[in-house]
Amino acid sequence: MKKNIKRDNLGRFAKNRSEFSFVNLATYTSPEIIEVKNRDWVQYGADNNYFQFLIDRYNGSPTNNAAINGISQSIYGKGLNATDSSRKPNEYAQMITLLKPEMVQKVCYDFYLMGQAAIQVIYNKNRTKIAMCEHFPIETLRAEKANEDGDIEGYYYWNDWPNIKPSDKPLRIPAFGTSKENIEIYYIKPYKAGFYYYSPVAYQGGLQYSELEEEISNYHLNNIMNGLAPSMLINFNNGTPNQEQRELIEQRIAQKFSGSSNAGKFILAFNDNKESQAEITPVQLSDAHNQYQFLSDESTRKILVSHRVVSPMLLGIKDNTGLGNNADEIKTASLLMDNTVIRPFQELLIGCFDKLLAYNDIALNLYFITLQPLEFTEVDKSIQDKEDIEEETGVEMEKLTLKIIDGKKAYKTKEEAEKIAEEQGCGGYHEHEVNGEVWYMPCKNHENLKSPCWDGYVKKGTKKNKDGKIVNNCVKASKELSKEKVKEVLGILGESAIKMDKKYVFVDELDQDSEIDNEDWANYLIKEKKSTLNKIRNLIGLKDATERNVGSVKDGSAFSSLDSKNGLYKIRYKYARGQKTNKEGVVPKSRPFCEEMMRLSNNGLVWRLEDIDNASFGKLEIENGKGVRKDQRVNTDFRHKPDLPYNIFTLHGGIYCYHRWVKVLYRLESNTEVSENLENYKKVRSIPSYAQRNPRGSDKAAKATIKQKGKGAYPK
Repeated sequence: MKKNIKRDNLGRFAKNRSEFSFVNLATYTSPEIIEVKNRDWVQYGADNNYFQFLIDRYNGSPTNNAAINGISQSIYGKGLNATDSSRKPNEYAQMITLLKPEMVQKVCYDFYLMGQAAIQVIYNKNRTKIAMCEHFPIETLRAEKANEDGDIEGYYYWNDWPNIKPSDKPLRIPAFGTSKENIEIYYIKPYKAGFYYYSPVAYQGGLQYSELEEEISNYHLNNIMNGLAPSMLINFNNGTPNQEQRELIEQRIAQKFSGSSNAGKFILAFNDNKESQAEITPVQLSDAHNQYQFLSDESTRKILVSHRVVSPMLLGIKDNTGLGNNADEIKTASLLMDNTVIRPFQELLIGCFDKLLAYNDIALNLYFITLQPLEFTEVDKSIQDKEDIEEETGVEMEKLTLKIIDGKKAYKTKEEAEKIAEEQGCGGYHEHEVNGEVWYMPCKNHENLKSPCWDGYVKKGTKKNKDGKIVNNCVKASKELSKEKVKEVLGILGESAIKMDKKYVFVDELDQDSEIDNEDWANYLIKEKKSTLNKIRNLIGLKDATERNVGSVKDGSAFSSLDSKNGLYKIRYKYARGQKTNKEGVVPKSRPFCEEMMRLSNNGLVWRLEDIDNASFGKLEIENGKGVRKDQRVNTDFRHKPDLPYNIFTLHGGIYCYHRWVKVLYRLESNTEVSENLENYKKVRSIPSYAQRNPRGSDKAAKATIKQKGKGAYPK
């Protein structure tokens, strides 16, 4: 029991009394969620800054930092995908536009580091669709007090919550689905018992040890920088002060000398005489290094336990324990970690993303592409379907097991090849090596195959393979459509495809976009015959290409706005392959639109820019002296939005299309000849550039959508 000590008449403390107090230096506190009176928002943390506390523990503890980085990266993996993307290309295109990779990555990071995440949802003007989703920094938000039904209807934004003043007015943003405003906040947090407004982090129990690890490292650093010193016992020999004064002395000493950042500092004291001097007694710790080593190791272990890291080796930490040899341990630990820790976070996030997509009538089977090495993933084809296997591996089965080599199917395993060979009646298999990988083709050799080319391919001569061997040139067979089907698939593009007038002969084609103006291109490669120069000028004499009959394509001499005004050259477009195979060497299946367009192109048919525009935006017709576009009939199923025209010039056959437009130059044979520049040009493809590219969108027209940014998806 403490006694009250009185001073003498000189104000000195009475002598021969000795008391001491224990100073508690602990700083860790669990998150406090406080509803403050006269405030509309709810505090998170005693100082309303608990998110910053989590960030500090992330920055200060190396083990905690590594665990958070590793787990948040594993949650995101290689990004979002959908097993039914090929069946629902339009919905998939909208998904990747709304849930942009950089946004999803930030959400995954916040979700694990902070225990929750926020997405800013932006609607279109009439709120019929979500136009955009953006990541919102969770540390800048505080929840609004719940209404009488227990629902949180809004969140408040402020960039400096610990220092907010009573006069400050943070911005209120309504919660998702609670208002009619064009911007809302979708707040993502898992359920945690005892927590309503905010959710503690999954590694909450390890924060003490994160702070301990941080303080130990700080202590050692400062000891090294300031010189090593033992702990001290300080005695004051001039009497015992009262309780208030003692607390003041304790507070000042604690502020000046406690904590790891003050390690190694010295004390300077001034005294009236030797008898009243403060006595400082070092407290020697003979095994201090062992104690600190124990605390450091214990901190690491406890932090890993809080993150449920099943093996330190996943974070590059080697210890004496293990599940076998290193390879076996990493594989087993990685699979266990992925299934027990990573997947639950991914499933929760996917559930939230599904709610956002549902607002836009998008229903996809989403999954995160795993970072797991393919050899770590075990699948059973007998009980798992293709979608299950794709979710497990992140790779479609066709990409895993099948490859087209010289127009024939080769398989990843001997068993698959032998099964097909048995069906063919040839038996056995033979091997093909491509880029260091061995693929197995049915039958003991090529000669035993029933047909020169595999199903869906036809022989078109022979060619040399990479090894110089003569092999059959197998190309994908195209099925000719009926006239009715052509009209349905191609619309007015089928009607406007023409063969060039015999008066005009081929000069050149550009197989990729350039900065070259059409006129510069033509003038560089074509020149008028001197004898007919004046005759041509007098003969043609038309004011502008647009005044010529641009709507008629019955004869190959129809004009285009890209043609020369004097009729010396014409520019047309042909449909072409932009990429033959995918990354796995497989020739992808073409849509009926692309197959028919390629059939027409292979037969020498071309299109004007106006024809393509008419098919994209509707045929241009004159009504009451004004140009009016009638609704187009081509690729309407591929529109990104019902009211949005489908631009065939830039988007071709739709998202992930492997086709493109190629610009073709023709000259009037009777009155022109090729320039001497043509020979050199064909070698180097180099023309002086004086004008901007023409027409608009030619950079995209020259690229297959599979190679474009967004792969043909509608941009925000």
